[in-house]
Amino acid sequence: MRGVKSLPNVWRPGGGRSYAGPLLIDTHVWIWYLDGVGERMSDEGVALVRRSVQEEGVVVSDISVWEVGMKTAKGKLSLFPTANAWIERASRRPGFSFLPLDREILLASTQLPGAVHGDPADRMLIASSALSGVPLATVDPLIIAYSEARGGLSVCDLRR
Repeated sequence: MRGVKSLPNVWRPGGGRSYAGPLLIDTHVWIWYLDGVGERMSDEGVALVRRSVQEEGVVVSDISVWEVGMKTAKGKLSLFPTANAWIERASRRPGFSFLPLDREILLASTQLPGAVHGDPADRMLIASSALSGVPLATVDPLIIAYSEARGGLSVCDLRR
């Protein structure tokens, strides 16, 4: 990916176009962006995701589809009219593509070095980003701290 090798482990958007390429977006970023509820994201973060959708595209991992389904089934997330309909609409949006989970990602998520996030979905996102070379855009402080401590992946910190 162009520009990824020159990016630090953790970087923040702003101050011009520091990165031009696709982004792998965390599940919460996907939901917030499509539903227009990104209050935990910085204005520069929202602008970067918007620009990526319009120009280079954003990537959503299939684990995010699973995570949306699980959160709605547990009553932690409410999507209109249903999770299935929301995901179907979301999958047809221009600028979004989906990254399938494969055996390489699944195994890599179990072999991440060091103290890593305990959430299996987040482990799969970290492994997907590291293997694909596509920066992971998130507000998750545990993912951000992991990248700062370990490296091996590029994380875009979208927090306010």
